[in-house]
Amino acid sequence: MSQIDSAQPPARPFSIGTLAYMAAVGLLTLVLLYAAWTVYMIGQPLFGVVLTLVALGLFFIFGFRRYYFARFIFPGIATMALFVVFPILYTIYLGFTNYGSFNLLTFERAQEVILSRKTVDPTTAQPFAVAPDGDAYRIYFGDDTGGFLSNPVALDGTPASVAASSVSAPPADLLERRAAVQLRTGLAEVEVILPDGTPLRNAGLREFASVTPEYTLQEDGSLLQVATGAILTADHDTGFYVTDAGETVPPGWRTNIGFANFERILTSEGIRAPMARIFIWTVVFAVASVVLTFAIGLTLAVILQWEHMRFKAAYRILLILPYAVPGFISILVFKGLFNQNFGEINMILEALFGLRPDWNTDGTLARIMILTVNTWLGYPYMMLLAMGFLQSVPAEQKKAAYLEGAGPVRVFFTITLPQILPPFLPLLLASFAFNFNNLVLVLLLTRGGPDIPGTIIPAGETDILGSFTYRIAFIDSGTQFGLAGAITLLIFLLVSLIAYANFVAMRRATAKV
Repeated sequence: MSQIDSAQPPARPFSIGTLAYMAAVGLLTLVLLYAAWTVYMIGQPLFGVVLTLVALGLFFIFGFRRYYFARFIFPGIATMALFVVFPILYTIYLGFTNYGSFNLLTFERAQEVILSRKTVDPTTAQPFAVAPDGDAYRIYFGDDTGGFLSNPVALDGTPASVAASSVSAPPADLLERRAAVQLRTGLAEVEVILPDGTPLRNAGLREFASVTPEYTLQEDGSLLQVATGAILTADHDTGFYVTDAGETVPPGWRTNIGFANFERILTSEGIRAPMARIFIWTVVFAVASVVLTFAIGLTLAVILQWEHMRFKAAYRILLILPYAVPGFISILVFKGLFNQNFGEINMILEALFGLRPDWNTDGTLARIMILTVNTWLGYPYMMLLAMGFLQSVPAEQKKAAYLEGAGPVRVFFTITLPQILPPFLPLLLASFAFNFNNLVLVLLLTRGGPDIPGTIIPAGETDILGSFTYRIAFIDSGTQFGLAGAITLLIFLLVSLIAYANFVAMRRATAKV
């Protein structure tokens, strides 16, 4: 009797359902391949490759019975590839480019923009009007005493060149200015030749003029500036056209610059010094936040476990309220409370002690403020966890310790804490990782300020690495996506090392228990 391989499902008999299933798989594969091709054509080849791999995986795994076992894990792998692996790889890729606000375009598009620049001769400017002529239009230059009238032209967006002749009076059916403006797309493509041979092109909503290109493309790929005769050469190392004098002409284009961003980070004092300072503060902020929230949450949980305390339910509700209120609302409330001029905290301090601390302009006070707010937001979570873990400590052990003459503090540190700390460790590590990248708190409360003087990129006293990178990429300093990508890669490596060290420490601590 033959043994049936349980990993290989029986062949599915052919039916209309099977045909519909295969058609759906094929259609979805074609849709994904079309999306991959579209993404590739708009200049995102890496994302296109990922979509192509997902489409092929879908086709083979769901189209052939031999790959049936992979159908259960494919959705998770595809989701991770699209939303985890691709963003990481794309961010790393940006770190090796000059991508930024001055280098957003492709080379072809940047060249097209520069070549589209025109020089308008104001001495040839002529106000114009448009008159319908059947299915076409005529363009009139002049006033009520006469001027020039062009031959009929379609104004359908097709480039055209028409001649104009002298007339003693304007056409009777000239369009209103509003109607003429609606034809601006077609007017932009028309060249009108006056009787003296002067070519006029549309130079605005109200006039035509002699328009000449500012640059022309040469056979060797360089650009010639018509007015001065200067030559622009494409420098693919920097992503700009460069003059003979070394001046760059925007816009630039995206290009690979190798390790230039990393070299800039490591060699530029204006970047390296604040980045090292911000890294140290990020670690201090994350560790201090974990320690403070853990200590306060655990202390409150122990107090609430006291069996003789009355109204414990009410106290628990009040202490959990900071966790129930949305975090961004609490942050904005604290931002008002810590206002240097009108905040209630400074008003109280001034009334009691005559003090008005500069919470937003003094770096040390700003860090104290941000740690205070983060502790307020984080302690309820630790308290809830501690209340659950404390229930698992055997009461008999504590009673035995009390009978031996141990006090409450000694019982806590010798019996209670060692038993709740091992299950707490993974959660403490998760809290550390969260606070290491808690840029929402920084951006809403201080926006990273006050700024560190002497830096060439935006960097603040309360900036952590996440907010520091966000400001470089999206807020300040010209949206330097490439530099932000390089810093992100360094942060990724640092966080990986810290996470590995934390897991090793946790494993050793767990082994000792």
